[in-house]
Amino acid sequence: MAGLFKILIVDDDDDYRETYKMLLKKKGYSIDAAASAEEAYEMLNKDYYSLIISDIMMPGKSGVEFLKDVKEKYSKNIELIMVTGYGSVETAVQSMKIGAFGYFIKSHNPEELIIEIEKVKKIFSLNNVNELNKNNMKSKFLYTSKNKEMRNVYDLVIRVAESNSNVLITGESGAGKEIIANMIHDKSDRANMPFIPINCQYYSSNLIESELFGHEKGAFTGAEHRRIGHLEEANGGTIFLDEIGDMEEPIQIKLLRVLETKQIERMGSNKLINVNFRLISATNKDLKRAVSEEKFREDLYFRINTIEIKIPPLRNRKEDLEDMINFFINRFNKEMGKKIIGIDENTRNQLLNYDYPGNIRELKNIIERLVVLSDGEIIRGEIYNSERDTGRSNKYNDLDITSYKEAKRNFEINYIIGVLKECNNNITHAAKLMDISRRQLFNKIIEYNLKDSI
Repeated sequence: MAGLFKILIVDDDDDYRETYKMLLKKKGYSIDAAASAEEAYEMLNKDYYSLIISDIMMPGKSGVEFLKDVKEKYSKNIELIMVTGYGSVETAVQSMKIGAFGYFIKSHNPEELIIEIEKVKKIFSLNNVNELNKNNMKSKFLYTSKNKEMRNVYDLVIRVAESNSNVLITGESGAGKEIIANMIHDKSDRANMPFIPINCQYYSSNLIESELFGHEKGAFTGAEHRRIGHLEEANGGTIFLDEIGDMEEPIQIKLLRVLETKQIERMGSNKLINVNFRLISATNKDLKRAVSEEKFREDLYFRINTIEIKIPPLRNRKEDLEDMINFFINRFNKEMGKKIIGIDENTRNQLLNYDYPGNIRELKNIIERLVVLSDGEIIRGEIYNSERDTGRSNKYNDLDITSYKEAKRNFEINYIIGVLKECNNNITHAAKLMDISRRQLFNKIIEYNLKDSI
């Protein structure tokens, strides 16, 4: 059975555990087993199981008590089929009332159990599709998770969204910090107002000052018109400062003052303008260390870090891979007009077993590449460009190294698209940020055929 539909068998009888394991593994299921409810709890803390097949009569905590605990903690995320050797209809009915999906009597034909398992599998597949469709309707992001740590993050987001407190989101590059920032905004009472993301890595000190605070006509050479800054544009909404750890100290000082006074001054003006925005910041750096090394202001750190949300890397939440893969395939299907309906098993296994050092961003890029290169309804192909990508080899003769010219071309394309996106595809503004002429930028767009990408 493809995917991450895993089954946990809980039974104190060694023979029955081994019999179930052998039977279900032959049917292609991924199986783990526990000899007691207590052992099962430990396994549930480490892994995700779509289905638990539990004996009712066990020493220590009974199967019925175990069922109650699992349903209370995991609700609809885990289904249970209860097993009894005594054929007690009364106990089985009690289990169904508590929330068991079904029950199986040990003396009956094992095919009955297989049929029940297949029912659970179909329901989970349907629920996943419905959840994906619901999320696609609401947003370009996937706001669901089977991972315990990530579900705690989402629970925290719901509570945080109700406040106006400043939030600092931490985690590795590509782990989904902007997704969480969007979720906080979407769940807040500011949802109908602007959400403005700014990547602090893109700008030098003087450029980011203009981006954040705006400027008056004539404030500096080239300032031919008044410009409203993002802090003013976001009035009533949310500002997301990504990679705030790269912000230079003069801007840190100005930002701190804005957070304290709720007022800004455009460059070239001494007029104070009231602003009302929610600040969400993000970084993949250790800001505490940056503070101790005097690379980041301590007063600003405490101001932006009212609440910290830590995002786990994708390699620690592999139970989410199946949904993410389907989500991105569905997304690129729509964007590219493809009709992909599935993934070749070898390709799927690669996707599910890779560690993704680039996290969600890397997964998204891999899926996009596979969809682009797909010439049919089934995705097939190697997810790695070379041995280097898997981290399994450091031999130069094993690497698929591109030429310097090709690497430079790829960098320019990605850089131009990234800056244009930040500038809402305003070529004049983008050229100014890149410190090149508008004509130079326009020529690059024509050279790399980027007109359809902006």
